Amino acid sequence: MCIKAVIFDLDGVIVSTDDFHYQAWKQMSDEEGIPFDRETNQRLRGVSRMASLEIILEKSSRSYSDTEKAELAARKNQFYKEKLANLTTCDVLPGVKNLLAGLKRQGVKIAVGSSSKNTPYILERIEMQDYFDAVADGNQISHSKPDPEVFLLAAKLLGIPPQNCAVVEDAYAGIEAAKAGGMFAVGVGFAQTCPQADLAAPDLDHVELKSIVNLKR
Repeated sequence: MCIKAVIFDLDGVIVSTDDFHYQAWKQMSDEEGIPFDRETNQRLRGVSRMASLEIILEKSSRSYSDTEKAELAARKNQFYKEKLANLTTCDVLPGVKNLLAGLKRQGVKIAVGSSSKNTPYILERIEMQDYFDAVADGNQISHSKPDPEVFLLAAKLLGIPPQNCAVVEDAYAGIEAAKAGGMFAVGVGFAQTCPQADLAAPDLDHVELKSIVNLKR
């Protein structure tokens, strides 16, 4: 069973916006008087915006209505987008372009599978909006990781069966989603220690092209 497509998470895999997320959540939390630190921030990896907010609100001294929660999420996203305006092509992570180019030469299709609704804007900022064969993101799905919906959508857009797809992720939730969707999982960064990963590396600079395309069950 050969790999015909590789689906990449965006944040932490293609480009690092983790600190932007932290700063934005921290700014929102400080305004609300809610304790928030980097340890809590680790729990937000690969999680949707609203699910992340629920985690943060666990430490709130008051309850929030659904309308108030929507306002908090929108406020955080505005802070985040303001910070994203500073992204450039220089922020693409090491090894990304070499690996993507190698996959293309091998005839392997490539896609983005991200829960972020800011995916189109991020790809535009790093000038990779037309680089992938397909993009599946938070604007097109109802369930975020560890639900496999975004990866299954990416596979569908590519026209490749899930069993012939590999997913590259930096979050445990993303690895779980890949496996739930019947795909191979490559853990990088934080997710390199995930026991469910079929392949692991510190970043894409340490992932060999042949190690992905030769993945077998």
